[in-house]
Amino acid sequence: MIHLTRADYRVMPWANGKGQTVEMLREDGPEGMRLRLSMAAVVEPGAFSIFPGIERVLTVIDGPGFDLHGDGLLLRCDPLLPVAFPGDVPIRAERVSAPSMDFNVMVARGLPAPQVQVLRQGKVAAPQGGRVCLLALDSGDLWISDAELRVPGLSIAVQLGF
Repeated sequence: MIHLTRADYRVMPWANGKGQTVEMLREDGPEGMRLRLSMAAVVEPGAFSIFPGIERVLTVIDGPGFDLHGDGLLLRCDPLLPVAFPGDVPIRAERVSAPSMDFNVMVARGLPAPQVQVLRQGKVAAPQGGRVCLLALDSGDLWISDAELRVPGLSIAVQLGF
């Protein structure tokens, strides 16, 4: 199991220069990005970056949320409700009434589809041959299968797999 904290994260500017992404975990393969966990603040309407061949799940972890509009796509991003969408569709944040912080899970198409669940408490069983990544919003104990880990808020515990 790997435990990552804020000291392990990388902060990168957006391509449009209007914000920053906190890259928490990234794994690349021969074809490019395989997995990425990140956070970003959405403070105004605007275009999201396009990630060809990537499946995304976005979860608002702080703030009121916003809408995502794209080619035939309208998604409401409410707090703590994961929203899945393809990374290669042009998409914009709209109805941004106040700043929101989002948590993104991005996985290369062809790998197991990303799944995000919000747990208030309890244990998580790691699937056989799979990978579990947990983001702790508050300090406390995380349980992955039979392993316990005490973590500070906004840290990640990763059970390796694939």
